[in-house]
Amino acid sequence: MVKLNYSTVMEAPIEAVWDVLRDFNGHDRWHPAVAASTIERGRASDEVGCVRNFRLADGSQLRELLLTLSDAETTFSYCLLDTPIPLLNYVAHVRLIPVTDVDHTFWHWTCRFDTPKGREKELAETVGTNIYQAGFDAVRAHMGLEGA
Repeated sequence: MVKLNYSTVMEAPIEAVWDVLRDFNGHDRWHPAVAASTIERGRASDEVGCVRNFRLADGSQLRELLLTLSDAETTFSYCLLDTPIPLLNYVAHVRLIPVTDVDHTFWHWTCRFDTPKGREKELAETVGTNIYQAGFDAVRAHMGLEGA
């Protein structure tokens, strides 16, 4: 099993960062890898159990299920249902925590997944760099934050 832990400090209040991230269907507005996204069956994008169906810039199609969402704890978790990449049993968790002395936000993004033997390092780098780090950078740019 591969386990990844990525984190960053966003130079914005937690409410502003949460406003961007809590929309489970909003990642096509800020993540460079996501070309288009819809929530299946007309459900709300903050409804636990909703499924986002999205297409990546390379044409790949993925589906993810929202497992949890808590405004009180500024967290959500999700799992992959369908993906062309062999990320098996993939579950991710996003958590925001206020950095109170400077009104910034600590963003922690973790996941675990299984993959075919011998592909652990390759796929960990793909997720860590192309999804998580690219996501941090993209949200900074989307929000117009310094260093974007």
